Amino acid sequence: MNKQTEKLLTGDYLTDIGVLESALRAGKSFDMVSRHVLIGGREAAFLFIDGFVKDEVMEKILEYVMKLTPDDMQGIRTAEDFSRRFVTYVESGEEERLEAVCTGVLSGTVALVVDGFERAIMIDARTYPARGMAEPDDDRVLRGSRDGFVETLVHNTALIRRRLRDPRLTMEIFQIGAASKSDVVLCYLDGRADARLLERLRKKLRAVEVRALTMGQESLAECLAPRQWFNPFPKVRYTERPDCAAASVAEGRVLLLVDNSPSVMILPTSVFDFVQDTNDFYFPPLVGTYLRLVRDVVFLLTIFLTPVWFLLMQNPGWIPDWLDFIRIAEPNSVPLLAQLLVVEFIIDGIKLASLNTPGVLNNAFGIVGALILGDFAVSTGFFVSEVLLYMAFVAISSFTQPSFELGYAFKLFRILFLILSALFGVWGFAAGVAAMLLLIAFTETAAGKSYLYPLIPFRGKALLRLLIRRPVNWDNT
Repeated sequence: MNKQTEKLLTGDYLTDIGVLESALRAGKSFDMVSRHVLIGGREAAFLFIDGFVKDEVMEKILEYVMKLTPDDMQGIRTAEDFSRRFVTYVESGEEERLEAVCTGVLSGTVALVVDGFERAIMIDARTYPARGMAEPDDDRVLRGSRDGFVETLVHNTALIRRRLRDPRLTMEIFQIGAASKSDVVLCYLDGRADARLLERLRKKLRAVEVRALTMGQESLAECLAPRQWFNPFPKVRYTERPDCAAASVAEGRVLLLVDNSPSVMILPTSVFDFVQDTNDFYFPPLVGTYLRLVRDVVFLLTIFLTPVWFLLMQNPGWIPDWLDFIRIAEPNSVPLLAQLLVVEFIIDGIKLASLNTPGVLNNAFGIVGALILGDFAVSTGFFVSEVLLYMAFVAISSFTQPSFELGYAFKLFRILFLILSALFGVWGFAAGVAAMLLLIAFTETAAGKSYLYPLIPFRGKALLRLLIRRPVNWDNT
């Protein structure tokens, strides 16, 4: 909609306030406040959401402007004149578009409409409800900061600026969603971030046409990324840690912050970025490299351990003597594939149930889970002990991967490997691995970059930096 077709304020108080109160449903929504006052002998009204503005702030504003006399208003002809002389609040501006005034009020801004002014005075006196900035549960560190992002956008941008006191740090804001009008911030370090990537993201953000970002960042990620419903690999990387986000910006990456979401999206990203963990950088380089290698090896075992073991059980002649201990000691009549798949589903069911279990019942829930996948499961004859052993290792080791999305992507492929191995043997297993590698190679991220960067296109130094924890002064030179 261009400016010529937009509805504008007229300067007639009764007309303007009537349209605004009708659009904002001031008489029907109890928390939409329309406070009519006299300012210097002129009719005026404050429009604001009760829950977004502190009573003390509004009291001070009202106390000041209601003391103005007609003499004080002499020579005040426009909203700009009034704002310059009498609005002492730091953040304020003027707006003539009715839709923009309504959006500002619904976002928490106080709108002051004065008779004779063709613009509304927008006073940013909002205070959003916010929880404490506690350390996130899914990305804890042994050392380092203990703060985390919250659902309030301005708090999150402040946490990043606290760590990067560089004037080049830029926060561009967009509004997305016809109904939600969610604030989305594009955060980057000017001169460090890829200019072509920034322009691509700007175009994509402006082109997003949705009614609301109901699920926050996931809704935005699905709007930005190519529509590949069959592809389980995550297209973006998330973090709830301000130190991790600030470090990514310093490296030249771009952040996307969505209001009401306690984490940020890091772009561009590749499959190799997920091998990094915040703890790696709070230990000396040698220790951090060791932890990273352990994580990589364990994660590879979670993908291939049960499919390879199942393949060997199908072909016992392939088992060398030194691996003879992996054979099933007491086999039963239940197909091995059925046992592995059932345990996979049971473990996921227990994970989902634990999310909805009240904290006071966690201990009891753990006991029940141990009984289900313990001696009782073996004694009933449905599972063999080897299946429970290997699946327990896989279930526990999957938590070494910081990204839940990537972990579940590889879990689905692990199930696919099992099914193909049961149907076609070693050729089915090889076909499954080839399909996974091809899907990774052809995955397009939300930033349009290669999912295998810096392997494709090959960048040796960048790849080494992802696989080995290097001293900080090497990367900052």
